[in-house]
Amino acid sequence: MLGLVKKIFGDTNERDVKRLMKTVDVINKMEPEFEALSDEQLKAKTEEFRARIEKGETPEELLPEAFATVREASKRVLGKRHYDVQLVGGMALHEGKIAEMKTGEGKTLVGTLPVYLNALLGKGVHVVTVNDYLAQRDSEEMGQIYNFLGMTVGLNLSGMEHPEKQHAYACDITYGTNNEFGFDYLRDNMVLYKEQMVQRPLYFCIIDEVDSILIDEARTPLIISGQAQKSTELYYAADRFVKRLVPEEDYTVDIKVKSVSLTEKGVATAERIFGIDNLYDHNHVTLNHHIVQALKANVIMRRDVDYVVTDDEVVIVDEFTGRLMAGRRYSDGLHQAIEAKEGIEVQNESMTLATITFQNYFRMYRKLAGMTGTAKTEEEEFKKIYGLEVLQIPTNRPNQRIDMPDVVYKSEEGKFRAVVNEIVERHKKNQPVLVGTVSIENSERLSEMLKRKGVQHKVLNAKYHAEEAEIISRAGQPGAVTIATNMAGRGTDILLGDGVQEIGGLHIIGTERHESRRIDNQLRGRAGRQGDPGSTQFYLSLGDELMKRFGTDNVLNMMERLGFEEDQPIESKMITRAVESAQKRVEGNNFDMRKVVLQYDDVMNQQREIIYKQRREILESEDIKQIVVDMIKPVIERVVEAHCSDDIPENWDLQDVADYINSKLLDEGAVTREDLWGKEAQEITDYLFERVMQKYDEREQAIGPEMVREFEKVIVLRAVDSKWMDHIDAMDQLRQGIHLRAYGGTDPLREYQFEGFEMFNAMIATIQEEVATYIMKAQIATNQERQAVVDENKVSTNSSSEPAEKRPVQVGEQIGRNDPCPCGSGKKFKHCHGQNA
Repeated sequence: MLGLVKKIFGDTNERDVKRLMKTVDVINKMEPEFEALSDEQLKAKTEEFRARIEKGETPEELLPEAFATVREASKRVLGKRHYDVQLVGGMALHEGKIAEMKTGEGKTLVGTLPVYLNALLGKGVHVVTVNDYLAQRDSEEMGQIYNFLGMTVGLNLSGMEHPEKQHAYACDITYGTNNEFGFDYLRDNMVLYKEQMVQRPLYFCIIDEVDSILIDEARTPLIISGQAQKSTELYYAADRFVKRLVPEEDYTVDIKVKSVSLTEKGVATAERIFGIDNLYDHNHVTLNHHIVQALKANVIMRRDVDYVVTDDEVVIVDEFTGRLMAGRRYSDGLHQAIEAKEGIEVQNESMTLATITFQNYFRMYRKLAGMTGTAKTEEEEFKKIYGLEVLQIPTNRPNQRIDMPDVVYKSEEGKFRAVVNEIVERHKKNQPVLVGTVSIENSERLSEMLKRKGVQHKVLNAKYHAEEAEIISRAGQPGAVTIATNMAGRGTDILLGDGVQEIGGLHIIGTERHESRRIDNQLRGRAGRQGDPGSTQFYLSLGDELMKRFGTDNVLNMMERLGFEEDQPIESKMITRAVESAQKRVEGNNFDMRKVVLQYDDVMNQQREIIYKQRREILESEDIKQIVVDMIKPVIERVVEAHCSDDIPENWDLQDVADYINSKLLDEGAVTREDLWGKEAQEITDYLFERVMQKYDEREQAIGPEMVREFEKVIVLRAVDSKWMDHIDAMDQLRQGIHLRAYGGTDPLREYQFEGFEMFNAMIATIQEEVATYIMKAQIATNQERQAVVDENKVSTNSSSEPAEKRPVQVGEQIGRNDPCPCGSGKKFKHCHGQNA
């Protein structure tokens, strides 16, 4: 059927290649003209192209000349001329596709073409590799072309200092690993000053070994974790404190909005008990928060109504259905406060500070492209998740590799003996052999067997990238025997030594089929580069993991019935087909798993985008007064709506409204029930908002607009960061327990989306309330500085560890030695940053 469709409509891949080959002809015709240019004239092309882009020319219009420029520069600097098929690959990348190119076709050189063209726009191009070694190697080698043409090249490695990273990202082209780019994005959204950010807006990204990064590594999200500064002891201390308070005297309760507020007497008691001057000082945000949550836990949250305690664990009760919500935790520290109230162990504070999946990180680039030798088998996933099409690029020379049929043995022992015998035979002829294993354990087992046979060999198992690349590159030398896990030394070419072509080229042996056909194809692709001879064969046994998965009992019974010995192989197309069919099923299952991970992260991603966008707006704005005002109004609207929704105004709880506004936004007694009596609900909201704004303006006049503007940023950033981190933790808890809902006949994903949305709205309301309260109540210190919610020395990532950057303190002459230090430490300047001044 597929053949018939191709006959009628033609092969899409072939049509695309033919279309791009027309542009290749244009580039080839330009070659003599560019060869005639001097080095200076060739270098000048970069500024010429930039000027033409400024005047409105598009990269597509410049493509033939830009590609011709890079090809000529590569000939002069590296002595390498791009083949026609490499130009086709470069165009596919520029169009935002995945270029599937066989091993040895020079993918790294292909990348230079679209990288140069897109870097002309001045928005930064990121080139992503699978490890630091390849990033460094490629940036140094290919960087010679870019440097020759007047472009800057940056290298972004884990563990780099902050200024080094800023420099790397400011370059026209930046090389690095997927982990590092992703973590830098998350770290940028945790900084306290915009000057601390390292990344520019994400524009164009080319991923080398795209299948490895976007598929193999996509199951594990990037996570930045840290130890929160709040200790569990503070929950117990706050709980002991609130248990001694007197209702109405020390605090007021508003059941309708589930709010508890300390009275002025209660505030004074807290300040005395905890030995502080002002509970509303922004340095005491954490303590204040703990007291409020302890009050909520003790006064509003009712045991066996809102929650139950089973097996020393607090489990939430759904207020609508009455069912237990296993795995769900109250956010914002309320769950821990209830644990303290009930006298059970308070669980650790939120540890996840920021997280994102690779899928959602890379989908943020305006344009994404990738290169690999194996992508076609996963084309559906690339298309559905990333919108990436795969274009198979023809090889420069016809492929001469011989792929022999699989051989299957009854037992693993028989299979490995056959593999060793095959290696010995080929080693006698001086033919190089590369053996691929699925596990490190098998590579070591094979190594021991070869030692006993006296065969010299090298073993690799994906631990030391630079060393591996070196050994893999020599695997084509006469008589070389190399054992490697399938992923070891990926991205390294194997060149054949003298006389190897004549004896059949490199021979590849696979000791087991991988669950993904793509990984098997990668192993095969190491032989037969650039038209070289080569051969491949897979040795399987009925004890292999994949063979067990699709049930080999029938085959085993047949082999035993026919009297097969352990060392006697069976070659059957039926078995080969069965293996491929099992691989397809496993690939499909893995795709479904990654899709589910992504569907859940998409819920978080929408929320993440809203929070990060607002956070950036705060960092980049000189004046955020309007943002703060927009946060205060909903706080007033919510309390009025909660108490004034009855159709009969006489039933409205106006005293509760007045108490709430006085405790959160104004001073005690500032607004009375009589002030609100006789007004419509909207009039009450407008009146209260006007009173709050009046106090806001008075505070601003008294303290000074400049100081208030910085104070607003201090409060808003702290509120957003602390609530967002609590929210991530709560969503994570929800995610872990949500699958249990399936037993109740509901769709866990729909439940997660619905509850996640409710929790997000609740978080926004909490942020607004905290910002409004502190803006209106806190004393503004002259030495304020933005502070991270977590200890920056205890921040780590799930692949590398790098503490957050400290903000440099700039010292001016006007600061006296006995003045408070501007860093916010509370020390005198002479004892802090003024020691060396």
